[in-house]
Amino acid sequence: MRKLSRRQKENVQEIQPIAYANIEEAITVLKKTATAKFNETIELHANLNIDPKYADQQLRTSVTLPNGTGKTIQIAVLTNDTNFEEAKTAGADIVGNDDLIENISQGNINFDLLVATPEMMPKLAKLGRVLGPKGLMPAPKSGTVTTNLTSTLTDFKKGKFEYKADKTGIVHISFGKANFTDNQLSENLIALYKSIEQNRPPGVKGKYFKTLHICTTMGPSIQLDETAFE
Repeated sequence: MRKLSRRQKENVQEIQPIAYANIEEAITVLKKTATAKFNETIELHANLNIDPKYADQQLRTSVTLPNGTGKTIQIAVLTNDTNFEEAKTAGADIVGNDDLIENISQGNINFDLLVATPEMMPKLAKLGRVLGPKGLMPAPKSGTVTTNLTSTLTDFKKGKFEYKADKTGIVHISFGKANFTDNQLSENLIALYKSIEQNRPPGVKGKYFKTLHICTTMGPSIQLDETAFE
């Protein structure tokens, strides 16, 4: 069995073996466990009562957090030549059409988000096996298929991002950095919880949230009671 380092042991001792019913208290404890020598990412792991293999139990949507995520993302735009200038002006890092599709098919994925205009979607169909597993396939519901590139790119650059449940029904999302204030993290966490709740898949029966945990990149997890969001 792997031994815990002194730092890990100290972090574990900071956490009570309970499900915290107060967000502010949980965030305070969380910040105390951010003791690594870099600015750790703060994460939410929500285990949901869904089975994503069924179409009516899938969760894939987007959210804009009040204080952003603290991460700068690379955005690629797939569109017609006539929209290239608009996309670049709005902040796109990569812009292309057939050439971009060819690069993606060869495994050259140098971006965190792919935005496409509707007329390009048929050409993306053949790349489903490449983009799908990485969660990069554009979709209208997530806001990544658009006719308004300026508005869409502005929102994503401000911190809007897409998330989805994995095949086991768990949502893993970053909602800030360790150098955020307690209030910024609390606001982001509440906004994220509300987004997941409001996008409850229609096929869910009974209780939606199984468990909720937050943690830093290198820290132990802290369980939250769902009543903390009431």
